Amino acid sequence: MKIQENINKFLQRLKSTALYLRGVKLPSLLGGAGGRLPIKRMDWYIINKFIGTYVYSIVLIISISIVFDVNENLAKFTSNNAPLRAIVFDYYANFVPYFANLFSPLFVFIAVIFFTSKLAGNSEIIAMLACGMSFKRLLRPYLISAALIALLNFYLGSYVIPKGTVVRHDFESLYKNNKKNTSASNIQLMVDKGVVAYLSQYDDTRKTGYGFALYKFENKKMVSQMNANVIQYDTIAEERYHWKARNYKIRTLKGMREEITSGFEIDTLIQMEPMDLVFSKGQQETFTSPELKRYISKQQQRGSSNVVQYEVEYHKRIATSFASFILTIIGVSLSSRKRKGGMGMYLGIGLALSFTYILLQTVSATFAINADTPPILAAWIPNILYAFIAYYCYKKAPN
Repeated sequence: MKIQENINKFLQRLKSTALYLRGVKLPSLLGGAGGRLPIKRMDWYIINKFIGTYVYSIVLIISISIVFDVNENLAKFTSNNAPLRAIVFDYYANFVPYFANLFSPLFVFIAVIFFTSKLAGNSEIIAMLACGMSFKRLLRPYLISAALIALLNFYLGSYVIPKGTVVRHDFESLYKNNKKNTSASNIQLMVDKGVVAYLSQYDDTRKTGYGFALYKFENKKMVSQMNANVIQYDTIAEERYHWKARNYKIRTLKGMREEITSGFEIDTLIQMEPMDLVFSKGQQETFTSPELKRYISKQQQRGSSNVVQYEVEYHKRIATSFASFILTIIGVSLSSRKRKGGMGMYLGIGLALSFTYILLQTVSATFAINADTPPILAAWIPNILYAFIAYYCYKKAPN
C-alpha cells in the first residue's frame, strides 16, 4: 500500500514537472500568469511569418546590393586579374554576412512592417484582439523572434564575421587598389610598467623594425637601455612577443657605473606585437569581441589614446543586438491597426525611423572619436533615444 502511494506521488510530481516545462520563465511582458511562456499555434504562426519575411528581405536587398557592387567593381577586378574563386569565396562570401548583419535592424523593421500590415489588412489582428487577447500578449511571438535574431546577430558579429572580414580586407588590398597600411614611423609605446619602446621605422610586410630602442625606468630614473639596428618578430615561435634583435647594444646603469654588452643577434621577449605598431582603417572590425576586449585593456595599460574606435566597436556590437527589440515594438505598434488609406504613410514613417537609427549610430560613433564622447554612451545613444519612441508607439497602439 505504501509503495503504491509513493508511485502515485512520483507520477503526480512527474506530471506537474511536465506541465511546468511546457513554459519557460521569462519577463512578464512575454509571459502570462507566473511568467510562463507556452508557445501556441498562433505564436508559431507569427514566428514563422516573422523569420521567413526577415530572411526574404535579406536575400532580396543583399542580392540587389551585390548587383550594384559587381557593376561598380567589375573593372577593378578585371584590371587587377582577380580570380573568380577569390571574388566569390573571399570577397562576396564575406561581403554578404557583413552587410546583412550591419543592416539587420533595418531588415527586422521591414519584415515586421510588411507581414504585420498584411495581417492587419486581412483583419487577423482585429480577430485576435476581439477574442480578448491583449496587445501585450500579441507582442510575445514578435519579441521571441526578435530575441532569436538578436542572439544570432550578436554571435555572428562578435565571433564569425570578424574572421571573414580579415579575408575580405586582404582581397580588397590585392584587387581593389585599397592598399592596407603596412608601415609606420616614429613609434613610441609603453610595453610594460616602466618600460618604453621606440621604433624609428616599422615594415609590417616583413614584420621588421629599424632604429629600435628599449628604455627601462625605476623611480623615474633610467636603469637600462637597449639599442638595435634591426628587430624582427618571430612568427613561428611557440610563444608570443618573441623578437630577434640584430646589432644590439645593452647599457646597464648601476649608480655611477655603466656596463655595456653588445653582439650580433639576441632573442628577447618584448610585450608588443605587430598589430600594436601598425593601424589600418577598419582594423577594429577584424577582431572578435574577446580579442577586442584584450586589445583595449592592453592599450589602456600602455596609456595609448588610439583605442576609442575599438571601444565604440565593442559596445556597438552589444547595442545593435538590442535594436531588434526596439524596432520590432515600433514596427508592430505602427502596422497593427487596419487603416482605410493603407499603410503607405506609416510605412514611410517607419522606414524613416529605421534609416535615422542607422544614421544616428554612425554620427554618435564619429562624436565619440572626435568629440571625446564616452564610447559606451556613443554606442547606446540610438537605443536610449529610440527606446522612448518605442514606448510612445506602444502606448498609442490598439489595446
